[in-house]
Parts: sequence; C-alpha cells; structure tokens
Amino acid sequence: MRLSLMVVTGVCATSLAVAAVGAPARSDEPALSDHGAYLAPYYTAGNLTGNDQIDKADLDTIVAAIGTTSSDDGWSAVSAADYDHDGAITMTDVAQLSQRMLYDDGPFHLVEASALEMQKAMNAGVITSVKLTQEYLDRIAAYDKLTDTDHVRALNSIITSGGQKALDAAAESDAYRAAHGGPRSMMDGIPVLLKDNYDTKDMPTSAGNGSWKDNQTGADAFMVNELRSSGAVILGKASLDEFALGFSSEFSTLSAKGSSLLVASPYNLSKTAGGSSGGTGASISANLGAIGFGTDTGGSIRNPSSYNQLVGIRPTVGLTSRDGIVPLALTQDTGGPIARSVSDAAVALDEVTGVDANDPITSEQTGKVPTSYTSYLDPTSLQGKRIGYVTSMVGSNATTVRLFSQAVVDLTAQGATVVPITTTALNSTLSEGSGSTNEFKHDLDVYITNHLDPAIGVRSLQALIDDGWMVPGRAASTYVGRNNVTTDTYNTWIATHTTAIANGETAVNTLMDDNDLDALVYPTGNPYGTQGTNLRLSPNTGMPAVTVPMGQAIAADNTTTGAGVNLEFLGKSYTEGPLIGLAYSYEQATKHRTTPALYPALGDE
Repeated sequence: MRLSLMVVTGVCATSLAVAAVGAPARSDEPALSDHGAYLAPYYTAGNLTGNDQIDKADLDTIVAAIGTTSSDDGWSAVSAADYDHDGAITMTDVAQLSQRMLYDDGPFHLVEASALEMQKAMNAGVITSVKLTQEYLDRIAAYDKLTDTDHVRALNSIITSGGQKALDAAAESDAYRAAHGGPRSMMDGIPVLLKDNYDTKDMPTSAGNGSWKDNQTGADAFMVNELRSSGAVILGKASLDEFALGFSSEFSTLSAKGSSLLVASPYNLSKTAGGSSGGTGASISANLGAIGFGTDTGGSIRNPSSYNQLVGIRPTVGLTSRDGIVPLALTQDTGGPIARSVSDAAVALDEVTGVDANDPITSEQTGKVPTSYTSYLDPTSLQGKRIGYVTSMVGSNATTVRLFSQAVVDLTAQGATVVPITTTALNSTLSEGSGSTNEFKHDLDVYITNHLDPAIGVRSLQALIDDGWMVPGRAASTYVGRNNVTTDTYNTWIATHTTAIANGETAVNTLMDDNDLDALVYPTGNPYGTQGTNLRLSPNTGMPAVTVPMGQAIAADNTTTGAGVNLEFLGKSYTEGPLIGLAYSYEQATKHRTTPALYPALGDE
C-alpha cells in the first residue's frame, strides 16, 4: 500500500519533507488484512478539525503548527496530533498524521475489496464511485445468469439492477467528494445490494413474488433512506425466498406463472445459497456488490452468511427500523448487513440505526448506540474475555464438530477463556416456534395498507392465493394455512410469544451472569444445513448475533467438501459493538473466508 501526502496541489513541499525524514514505523497501526482494518480509532486519532476524519484540513493545520510546543499558547489546538508524545509538533507527527488519511494511490482491485480500501482509492482518485458502480454492474451482467460447462446453474442472485439510476447516484457521490474534499461517510459511493423486501422509491419491491413484481413504492424504507443519506449507492435488489419464508431462496418474481427460480451458492452451484436472504448472500460472496443487506426473522441473515462464507449481523430488535420492509413476523423481524468482513459489516451498521416513529420499538435504542461501531474493531478484543457455549448446541456433524473444536482453540489462543456449559435452561427458548405462521397475514395486511403501490391489484394474502403467481405448491403448503389464522389466534399468539421472547432473554442473561460471560458462541449451522434450532436463539430472545466464517469442510469429514460453516457470537441486547469486536478479533486471527473461484476478476478489475 502506498500512502501519499499529495492529496491536493500545494502540499508537495510537505510530501518532500516527509520523504526526507522517512515515514516512521507504524507500530501503533493495526495490521491491515485483505478484509479491511480500523476506521476508528486509528484513522481518526489526531483529528484537529472536529470532523472525525483525517483530511487535508488537518494536514494544513499540522504543517502550519510545526515547531509548536506544549508551552505555547496554541498547543491545545494541535496537541492531539503529537503522536510521539514528545511535547512538540515535528515532521514525525506530520508523517504519522498523513498515514491516517483515507488515501491510497496504489493499485486497486475490485474482487474482495473492502469499504475502507474503496474509500482510500476514491479519495486518491484511483477509482471513482461511477467506475466502481459500473464494474459491479458489469459483473452482475456477466455472472448472475451465466451457465456453461463450469457454471452448471445460474446464481440467480439479482432481481433488479439499478442500472443508470445507480450510476447517477454514484456520480452525485463523486461530485460531493470533489466539492468537500472527502466522503460524507464511510458508505459514501459504496455500491450496496438490498434484499428485495426493502422498499426503494426507484426500483420495484417484489418480496420475491410474481404478483408483486411491479410494486413500485412511493418511498424508501427507513433503512434505505438512511443509506442514501450517507451517500451509499443502491446498486440493485437481491433475490430471496418468496416473502422471506424459508432457507431455499426460491422465488417467482422473474418466472412465468407456475414456475420459479432458485438461488445457487457461488461455491457449489448444485447447492442453495441459503435463505431467506440468499440472493444477498450469493451476490456479495461472488463480488457482485460491495455490501449487502438482508432481513432475519428466524435465521435469514445468518443462514446465507454461513453458506456463503460471509459476516452477518442480526441486530437487536429495535436497533434498525422495519418500516418499509415487507414483514414476515414483526415480533422477530430485523434488518442488518451481510458483508465479506466484520469491518465492512460494522461500517454498514453505522449508517442504518436510528429512532423511527413508524417503528416504535426503535425508541429503545436511545442512549445505547455508539458513535461508531468501527471503534470496536480491535484485534485484541478477545483478550481477557469469557466466552461460553452450550454443549448441546454443537451437534454431531463431523465438519461442524471439527471446526467448532478448532474455534475453541483459536479463541483461547487469542486470550479468551472458553467455558463449556451443560444446561437445559435454554431448551424452551430454542424450541419456541417462529412467529411467521401466526403473524404473517396480519403484518402483511399492515404493509399493504401503508406501503404497497396502489396500482397493485393483489392486495391480500387471499388475493395472492387466488392469483396463483407464486412458488409452485406454496399456496397449499404454506399460504392457505396462514391465511386461515384468525384475529383471536393472532392475539393469543402475540401474548404468549412476546412473553416467551422476554423469558428467553431473561434465561440467556441469567446464564451469562451466572457464568460471568461476555458472549455465547455456537455453530450457525452445518455444511449447507442447519444445526438443530441454534438459529432460533437470537430471534426468540430479541438479542443480537454476529456470525463469521469458521472454516470449510474437508474430504475426511465425509460431508460436503468446501462447504462453509460459521461461528456465531450472541450477546445481551444492544451489545452489537462488543460482539463486533469479538468477531473481528476471531476473524483477524483465523481469516477463514475464501473467494468463490467460479467468479474471478473481469478484465483488469
């Protein structure tokens, strides 16, 4: 990586001076990985202008202050940049500050690029958001429907491409960067793929269903609006299991009535990408977009993350607004990022939290959201922590047992104390059913009233059944039964299920307190499959979970060679920050993610 001080005309002399003294060893900089590194605190330490980033204004300020000492009147204005703590601003401090600028004029490679690497390259003018967006659009066009000898099945991960609208948003981001000397956020100019149950005012929201393929909502979902405000580029809408119901990611939006498509895993096209956010998982893993967003009711962020060697964050219910997202079960629904690294997931989560009057539970987050989740990206986060696991949640799958056993070794090597726990205290929580059966009809009706395009004539679950444009067989197997749920059944369920969720949270908190734990860990699933009811622990408590690659199956396991399995960290409500730190520490120590070989760089990407 080459860092240059020549950000703008007029600082050449400073650059030459720094070159003359030599850049100091970066003993305090965290080691960069292929998946990104810190934003805060490393890239913000020494900020002199109050904007939480190191930019040209800071550089100008420190250059003008060379020679200032702690006994001078102006010391308080520049002391934060006294990196070597010698009581004076010197060229060594100038060099240190320059290294904290989000700027890299070296070669940029799209495949596996992190948000941090994209920001550095865009700030240096090596790439623009328009070029970045076009390269991702090119990859979607080249790869998403590709079938040939090597690609035995299409990915089918994208329902709608943003096309020119995405390029226009990228051009606006580039203009902002040029006018202001840098990005408005770490997501500025970053191309994002959204699960197609997030409302977007410039693309239809089908929820994976053919009857709703032209559902053009008049407004963005709350989370989408927050992303646009941060400067993110909405690259397109990713496929999903119809109405986010299951893990197969089968959808009817792009099919003739009576047929459907399946999303494939980019590692093994004969396998599903998981679900229900399977399109997000497959597309982000295959590098068809920078960062993705999914939703999770009973596992739909974490399951495809595990199948596709990705990081997924299921936030506390209440951290991200569900308004403008086609619901499945609002007692459990939550939206969150799916990314190739923990750092990217943290950057993305920063931009989508917020209190929304249209989703009252979000008021609970007040006072519980950090300035930036990236401040927890510390590779030493596991040191001194106590991490527990319930022995019955490990299961017996050969791959999963082997990888989890190694994960325990790796967590211990990073300074954590890993505590095995034999208990039945979580059994009722793990066996509690999903709200998707009894809540779907009610919650869908609310969405239809408040958000569905008035031009869509299919405006109830019964109408969807009658229209018949859906995944074949799903009416009889799923929709008819859910349409028969009465108001009394719904009300009874809400009373009992919300109590079960509260009891589940209490049970987990008690288990953690009694064992002095910082987090629980468990396998997210098995190779292309689930592990017991592990995925229910987070939704049946409302508590947050972060899933991160734990490794892949090998031939000796006699499972599915190459299949990924993830390790999941769960903590108390609104502890996403510490969980991100633990997951980052584990990720940086192990670096298990691999790149799907079937989808390499195009041309000179």
